[in-house]
Amino acid sequence: MNITFDDNLPIFQQIAYTIEDDILNGTFRVDEQILSVAQFSQLFQINPATVVKGISLLVNEEILYKKRGLGMFVAADARGKIQLKRRNRFNKELLPNLLSEADKLGLTTDEMINMIKQLRKD
Repeated sequence: MNITFDDNLPIFQQIAYTIEDDILNGTFRVDEQILSVAQFSQLFQINPATVVKGISLLVNEEILYKKRGLGMFVAADARGKIQLKRRNRFNKELLPNLLSEADKLGLTTDEMINMIKQLRKD
């Protein structure tokens, strides 16, 4: 687990995003326990309340669930929920920004597709 905090996004959201990344890349698997609040706090030198807020986001989205007295665990359909959420964000936020920048640069759709294909090869 690696994280470099970005000043443009609240830390609790970055914690949630990092946990999501770890679920997507297989670091945390279904029904597997994630790090405790204390472990997150110590690892990243941040306030436990900030960690709790980030984890709570994922509990509210049913990506994580709590086992009383044991901690937080990855929900059965967590990966699919994260992918759907991120695909929607990609489509609604990132693609429009990309297309706007491409328009400013005078890039055609074919040029953009070729750039993407080249990046995929690398």
